[in-house]
Amino acid sequence: MPEDDTATRRQDPDLDRERAEARDRNADPDPDPDPDEAYSEGKFRGNGRNETRQERADRQWQELVQEIRVAQTGVQILFGFLLTVAFTAHFQQLEELDRTIYVITVLLGSLATGALIGPVAFHRIVSGRRIKPEAVTWASRLTMAGIILLLATLVSALSLILRVTTGDDIVPWLVAGVLLWYLLCWFALPLWVRGRHTNGRNDPGDGKRPG
Repeated sequence: MPEDDTATRRQDPDLDRERAEARDRNADPDPDPDPDEAYSEGKFRGNGRNETRQERADRQWQELVQEIRVAQTGVQILFGFLLTVAFTAHFQQLEELDRTIYVITVLLGSLATGALIGPVAFHRIVSGRRIKPEAVTWASRLTMAGIILLLATLVSALSLILRVTTGDDIVPWLVAGVLLWYLLCWFALPLWVRGRHTNGRNDPGDGKRPG
């Protein structure tokens, strides 16, 4: 009498499913997944890190904090120095134009300080609301605004110092040269590298739905 293999046949689909799952786990991830599918699944394998939206936001926030610390150190040292200038004896001897430049420099430094400290207050206020990706986006915008204001502060402070220490004719050329160097290091070079080494597609992990 032939052996009843009903139980064996019943187990075959389970075995096939387990083998398929094992193959999927060992298989390489899709190198170029569909952005819409990745976004809907909460995974962003297209960025090479295989992280969820929240995980990516946490990592981006930590990176942003480190960047802010560097910028904050520079603007705080410069702003602190500017505040002491008004209380020196030499300040009373400055020309009216130089005093105007000084006031503009102090205002720019104050605005830069506010923009660079803004992400800290922003994070504290929205903490626990489960909007970390959105918080990272707005904190990044505040940081970029602070960097631009810091650039203006440095240029204005340099103009004031050079006007006091050198002849007026050479000041515009020196300031223009330094400004060009700042623009090259801070904006032109990063934009050139980004354009050269990226394809221009939105990263679905940036908190925005890819389009």
